[in-house]
Amino acid sequence: MITLAIDFETANERRDSACAVGLAWIAEGRVVRRASHFIRPPEMRFSPGNIRVHGILPADVAGEPDFGTVLAPYMADLAGGLILAHNASFDIGVLRAGLARAGLPVPDLSYLCTVQIARRVFPAPEGCGLGKVARRLGIAFEHHDAGEDAYACAAIAVAAMRETGTADAPGLAAAIGVPVTRATGGSSPARPGAGAISGRAMAAFAPTSAVLTFAMRGSTGNRYAVTLEERVGGPVLRCTCTAGRYGMRCRHMKALEVGDVTDLLSDNLSDVAMLARMLGLRAAS
Repeated sequence: MITLAIDFETANERRDSACAVGLAWIAEGRVVRRASHFIRPPEMRFSPGNIRVHGILPADVAGEPDFGTVLAPYMADLAGGLILAHNASFDIGVLRAGLARAGLPVPDLSYLCTVQIARRVFPAPEGCGLGKVARRLGIAFEHHDAGEDAYACAAIAVAAMRETGTADAPGLAAAIGVPVTRATGGSSPARPGAGAISGRAMAAFAPTSAVLTFAMRGSTGNRYAVTLEERVGGPVLRCTCTAGRYGMRCRHMKALEVGDVTDLLSDNLSDVAMLARMLGLRAAS
């Protein structure tokens, strides 16, 4: 089975606003191929917060191909292989939303999240963000460059395979008890049983003003509340930190958007997965 890591950078808060993609293939226990491309998003709206993260400007991608053109050469590998991504709910959501926005078929996908792999194989109190795990393992890369991030993701999986003595990514998943997630074409990934998701999270899918709330730890240890509010235009995240009060996408919001629960203080881990699905649905609409 083909195994490849993928990473996207986005122009704004929408999942269908990819402006760069990186890919890295694994075979015989090593990274054997790498690729990266700029992408011209459907609308040239770049949020300042996103630019601060990845440094990509509208001028950098104005003359680049669109999502469908860039991804076309890789779709056979993505659809027929096993995809790795760090905070996979985000990158798989971008892939699916980008294809849907381009009017292209969304294939069945199988994927593993290397955050979950790192938590099982390389746990540490500081957390398992991509940069943190890479530093612990001595993986040199330029963070928030899509090609470099995809390489680091693949390298983490390779290191985990070596650590556990497994021959490939499916074997690694089986050995550490992290299931491969399967998303069927045109649908969201299979949901856990109803008992695994809180009633409050399920209610958030209804067309009401239901609110999800997460307690997050700040950099100085302060406790902040991040809430998901239902608005006419779709769900919106708000945070009580200083940046959030000024309407900025703070680091607490960004962490929850990609499923990073390193600083989550509240006991509602299952709601984080629900949040990712809700934001994915908003981006695809």
